[in-house]
Amino acid sequence: MGNCCSDEIGTGRHSVGPASSSADAASAAADRFLRSRGAGASTQIELSLSASNLGDQEYFFKSNPIVVVYSSNDGALEEIGRTEVIVNSSSPSWNAKIILQYQFEVLQPLVFHIYDIDPQFHDVSEKMLKLEEQQFLGEAICNLSDVVTKQNRLFTIKLGVSEQNLPNPSKFGELTVQAEESAGSKALMEMVFHCSDLEIKDLLSKSDPFLLISRMSENGTPVPICKTEVRKNDLNPKWKPVILNLQQVGSKESPLMIECFNFSSNGKHDLVGKIVKSVADLENLYHSGNGENFFVPASNAHDCHSMEVLKSQVILEIGDILQYYDPAKRIPSWGYGARPIDGPVSHCFNLNGSTYQPEVEGIQGIMSAYISALRNVSLAGPTLFGPLISTATAIASQSLTSNQQKYFILLIVTDGVVTDFQETIDAIIKASDFPMSIVVVGVGGADFKEMEFLDPNKGGRLESSTGRVASRDVIQFAPMKDVHGSRISIVQSLLAEIPGQFMTYMRTREIQAIS
Repeated sequence: MGNCCSDEIGTGRHSVGPASSSADAASAAADRFLRSRGAGASTQIELSLSASNLGDQEYFFKSNPIVVVYSSNDGALEEIGRTEVIVNSSSPSWNAKIILQYQFEVLQPLVFHIYDIDPQFHDVSEKMLKLEEQQFLGEAICNLSDVVTKQNRLFTIKLGVSEQNLPNPSKFGELTVQAEESAGSKALMEMVFHCSDLEIKDLLSKSDPFLLISRMSENGTPVPICKTEVRKNDLNPKWKPVILNLQQVGSKESPLMIECFNFSSNGKHDLVGKIVKSVADLENLYHSGNGENFFVPASNAHDCHSMEVLKSQVILEIGDILQYYDPAKRIPSWGYGARPIDGPVSHCFNLNGSTYQPEVEGIQGIMSAYISALRNVSLAGPTLFGPLISTATAIASQSLTSNQQKYFILLIVTDGVVTDFQETIDAIIKASDFPMSIVVVGVGGADFKEMEFLDPNKGGRLESSTGRVASRDVIQFAPMKDVHGSRISIVQSLLAEIPGQFMTYMRTREIQAIS
């Protein structure tokens, strides 16, 4: 199977990015593979915390509060960090910063617990405090996106209580969370990897290996951060230097997943093997002159879902991320490719059955409208995207004309291959001039290979019937079976490019981002 060695590790001042600038077609295809695995915008964030009007649990003395911050994954809490203890204060402002990685494409629930530390423990380090021995002052819950989307990235939450019993439950106060992009973590690392005795994966030639390097997120999901170039016909490859900054990695002790793939022109790259090591571990391997053997994980079985369940899953997962960026949570929703009971086939109709108003209330409103529509229409072909994209573009155009400063994301879930190719291309190119992005998910067993022409990262250049080309990239497409079979969620894979598309739109309009 072979092994992987870190040949050199150093620091220096270099530009950050992939190690290879080669125009080689295989490496360009591997770049697209990197993006398909969920490599997106990731920023290190510092959270500053303050509180006001904390409950006076001791009646005569102010509290000695500390905040403990957790990430929440399916209800399980994992501690991220703690502040210092502020002595004798009911409206504290803590100096300690809580450091974490913000990812646009991932929902990041946070839980804040505030405790009153008994004076007898004031000489104990914050990290060593036993929280069950302290007085609970209240709990606040939010998503990291709640904070970063607010003006000045400042978010105030009323403290409450879930399962704890307080002697004075009417007084909880408020917690204020402020997010700032970290100015630190600018140290750069240069790493050179080489492998030996790789397994032969091709029948007629040696392997064409490349490495994909991912950091492990707070919930244990690998998040790709960079890749090497493809080494053609080589079982003992040595790749060009990989340059990363500490912000991308998290810390020198944070685990990295290093996967070796054998490149395939059809995009189905074979996993040769992988290792999980921190930067500190890699440094030790380098200094000791040793390598590390790859291992191949056992494949996981996947449950079969009905088409409706698959579509519902896509809507729920993607909608759960995006809804936090719309304070009103009024979402236009349409169906297409269906015949109402007493009407012709429609390729864009209001999902809620209304004649004039397509908006529904939140994600649950979409699901209710979707379930109701399934009972009241019969599905029919062909699959046309043009009317849907044109309808969404009209809304984005009207918003732009009214100077509403909104950006729209159109999600299309399909179980069929689009047939109005040129009309869809014309609609996409028109949409590229307006504040919107388009995400298309293919579900079911259809052959979606032809659909890849819609995505500039997978197909070629799009040209309208009048010879126009898109002013910017606005669309992503992925078959759910491909993404769902990998280790990352479909949300990460499909939403990873949207921040870049949004910033490109801002630059084309010469709009200054709000800091």
